[in-house]
Amino acid sequence: MIAMLIVTHGNLGKEMLKAAEMIKGEIKYCASLSVDQTKGVDEINREMLSDIKKLDRGQGVLIFTDLFGGTPSNISLSYLKEGRVEVITGVNLPMILKYFELREKITIKELAPQVADYGRKNIYLASEILARKVKG
Repeated sequence: MIAMLIVTHGNLGKEMLKAAEMIKGEIKYCASLSVDQTKGVDEINREMLSDIKKLDRGQGVLIFTDLFGGTPSNISLSYLKEGRVEVITGVNLPMILKYFELREKITIKELAPQVADYGRKNIYLASEILARKVKG
């Protein structure tokens, strides 16, 4: 099973996991790491390395971050390891739910692009969808 670590500014990751739990039930081999002004880079690195080691069940860890170029993303990128650790930025709830659907069925190399693509495909501008329904 591929594990998941959500690394975000503030408590966003923790709250996203809570939301996913409401939908999917109990979550195993998943954690969140909050990054804020009270933590230095060394502390964040120690926590991230510890989380990766605790979570990994032999099939790797998929790290989700909130914002490419932000501290959570930048630090996470230092843990990239082909076939073992992958990073996806711009985390949203649909991609977390897709992760749960696929995490036991495919490799991390297959999972990461599918989850990222699913996250992108689930971003909509509601007014455009509603306008199409009115016309159609």
